[in-house]
Amino acid sequence: MTAPRGIPELQVTPAETARLREAGAVVSECRRAFASCQGGILGTIAAGGEAFADWRHHPAGDVYDSQSHAQYFYHAHPIRQRPAAEHGHFHTFLRAEGMPAGVAPLVLPETAFPDALPTPPQAAPLKHGARDEVSHLVAIALDARGEPIRLFTTNRWVTGETWYRADDVIRMLDRFTLAAADGPVLLNRWIGAVVALFRPQIAALLRLRDDTVMSWRRRRRTNIFEDTRIEETSSFDIALDAQLALLDRLRRESTPDFPTRPAQLPPMAEGWGEGPAD
Repeated sequence: MTAPRGIPELQVTPAETARLREAGAVVSECRRAFASCQGGILGTIAAGGEAFADWRHHPAGDVYDSQSHAQYFYHAHPIRQRPAAEHGHFHTFLRAEGMPAGVAPLVLPETAFPDALPTPPQAAPLKHGARDEVSHLVAIALDARGEPIRLFTTNRWVTGETWYRADDVIRMLDRFTLAAADGPVLLNRWIGAVVALFRPQIAALLRLRDDTVMSWRRRRRTNIFEDTRIEETSSFDIALDAQLALLDRLRRESTPDFPTRPAQLPPMAEGWGEGPAD
């Protein structure tokens, strides 16, 4: 496949492919279950009949797992501020208590001064746990049918997150589990499995995110993390059925020598890179 903006072709090892298949099986099971729920996945997100008011967090209070320290919420931007096909999106996070050992926030010279005041966040997660540090993992956009159509990352000011390098955030992805979380059990299973199913694409997005913000910083000599001119830092269109179909084909075509051959993921639409010029 041709990957966007200099990202290498995405290939996964047999062991990774097996994990993707496991996640795909959970996603498929959840899709069937959502089909019997009133309003499908969107009805489950808005449990209790809450209206999808602009910016309102769903489920109310965010979903938080006190064991893994994973967190997420769903919201919708005003209709004029979102892509035509998008209903809303999930923001997914991992809080400090659940992060792998050895990760540390990225501090740039321009962010180390006391007068470098943070921009008020647009979509901050509610405070859970004892510590303030929280990393945004990825946003998952849904269409009006509740199908995931796009993955994207955001600048620091959008969620008020603590910024960690892409490689550190990639290490956090496997810790996004919601077995002990509050909120709708079916929705928790689904979103955890979607993050696992698209892990290779999310990893590529996070690396593209870092490339984008550092390129912007070099060219504009700005406090990049507080620069409201750059909101989304990377984005890929996705097709759930294509990902599931590929994994099914790989399962059917497995041969004794398969473990020596990496699998190639389905193409993704070209992503947003460095944004418009000034």
